Amino acid sequence: MAAGSAAKARIGATIDPADLPGGSNYRNPANGRTEIIVRDTSNTAVLIGDSQSEPTFGWPRQGLAAAGYKVFFCGRGGTGYVASNGTTGNYIDALQRGDWKLPYGTPPLVVIEGGGNDAARGASDSQIVANADRLITSIQQRYPAARVLMVGTLARGAHYGGGRRTEVDRLLGHVADRHGLAFVSAGDWLTKYNLTGSMADGVHLNRQGHAALGVVFGKRLASMGLQYRVPGTLSDLAR
Repeated sequence: MAAGSAAKARIGATIDPADLPGGSNYRNPANGRTEIIVRDTSNTAVLIGDSQSEPTFGWPRQGLAAAGYKVFFCGRGGTGYVASNGTTGNYIDALQRGDWKLPYGTPPLVVIEGGGNDAARGASDSQIVANADRLITSIQQRYPAARVLMVGTLARGAHYGGGRRTEVDRLLGHVADRHGLAFVSAGDWLTKYNLTGSMADGVHLNRQGHAALGVVFGKRLASMGLQYRVPGTLSDLAR
């Protein structure tokens, strides 16, 4: 940061976010929240999620990368729409309290993935729906021009022991539909794509499983027209 910008910061004067280096915290005057400076958000997908998304090799990240996006992750393992992890709140509370900070700017896509921890900890349908509604409303207020995609709960499928995880996946699909959002159901993917042998434990994939499901997710994004298109190209104009 230039000396002049540093001086402005010390005396509380208005700061031009363009003067700040990438990764800096910036107090957005439009919403009063501290956000992270990302030098170019034009092909950034904001990914809100749990331990499926947290690893750098996680299948949601790999799918988004295959679809042409850089990924800005907001999340933590053990969290969900209702579930929290230690001092880190659930998705909406963590964002509102500043446990996680959104990027400053206008990303084209926001992806919300999760539900597994809510299923495991007995969150009720009404709790999940209420917090999902709050989260969607907040994201749409913050990024009105972004497309929002919900990704359901990775599971084995209703007829293969998916249980509550598959139920939560279905519930989140109803929430997305009510809000007019795109939705990718993952409630039967472990069995549908023969990945039960690629598990690191009862609910998480190993690296090979993540890679395989990343390909599946990337193709699904493309089939839904959600891959990144460079503005001004023929593929962008054809949308």
